[in-house]
Amino acid sequence: VQLVESGGGLVQAGGSLRLSCAASGRILSIRVMGWYRQAPGNQRELVATITSGGTTNYADSVKGRFTISRDNAKNTVYLQMNSLEPEDTAVYYCNANLLEIAAGWRDYWGQGTQVTVSS
Repeated sequence: VQLVESGGGLVQAGGSLRLSCAASGRILSIRVMGWYRQAPGNQRELVATITSGGTTNYADSVKGRFTISRDNAKNTVYLQMNSLEPEDTAVYYCNANLLEIAAGWRDYWGQGTQVTVSS
């Protein structure tokens, strides 16, 4: 199983970015997909999650600015980030809780994508 992220980059404060994460491999089902982030010197923190049924959960710091969505047919999750702030600068990681063939339910992480917001 592999999670591949894309869409990070450098943007000015107030700008927007869209992250994508595609899961591939021996996958039978994906229960929850989400985004986490880690800034230098900080612990990894939740940004947003979405279930297979579309139920979403957001960190308070991103509510109203970020939107998580998902394409179940493509095993892909997206994070639309608007009104970006310098405090959003971090490495963003994709996570999936999925049912892997012959392995059961497991958590997988992407390699991370850098988001840098300049002031």
